Amino acid sequence: MTEDRPIPLPGAIGISHVDCYDWPTDDGLGGGSPHLHLACTEAYVVTRGEGVVQTLSTAGYREDELSPGAVVWFEPGTVHRMVGHEALRVTVLMQNSGLPEAGDAVFTFPPKILADPDAYAEAATLPDGPDAEAAARRRRDLAVTGYLPLRDALRSGDPEPLREFHRAAAALVTPRLDHWKKLWRDGALAAAERTGAGLDALAEGDVSELASSRVRLARPSRSGGHGMCGWRDEYEIPGTTVAYGGE
Repeated sequence: MTEDRPIPLPGAIGISHVDCYDWPTDDGLGGGSPHLHLACTEAYVVTRGEGVVQTLSTAGYREDELSPGAVVWFEPGTVHRMVGHEALRVTVLMQNSGLPEAGDAVFTFPPKILADPDAYAEAATLPDGPDAEAAARRRRDLAVTGYLPLRDALRSGDPEPLREFHRAAAALVTPRLDHWKKLWRDGALAAAERTGAGLDALAEGDVSELASSRVRLARPSRSGGHGMCGWRDEYEIPGTTVAYGGE
């Protein structure tokens, strides 16, 4: 046993804290960049302020109010857009930590950009340094430009543009899938298998793992970074294979 052995967060989840962007968009709303995740369920735990989350799925358009104590979560394939009304701050919980950081999210850029991997990468990537905020704002505005027609189509009862966006998003990430599978095996799957092994040990009366339990404390390793939805505080746990951020 060693005191320094890594301990991932429970279930290999990811965690970050996000202060919603307050920059206004073409439709007059201040908020984040609409996007979806292809393999991860996500949850918002609201800790401060007021706002809404707008979501698009083949079931239609939905808007849920966000206020302290509210928890909202959505499955892969749901386009989501965080909109802040008053100093909105949420704690974000991500399934399969490591996959969001590896590009599990795809922005709702216009179709022409989604069809060109190089153009998509250029639009999605932020520079380091003082130009990052302006680039994050341009990225958010471009995602809103592609998002509004998807929302309008759903409101009129037509889910086909959203389905086409799903297909385009899947095509973009196909080259990364082998890497994602490795991250999943080393992270979320390994965590579940450790639980199974622990249950088997308990059934046999073996409590040796309980005697080797440890405690870890982590503080944000990066604060105020430009995330998809807002300024983000994220964590990196030494000795693990993933960071805890991604939104």
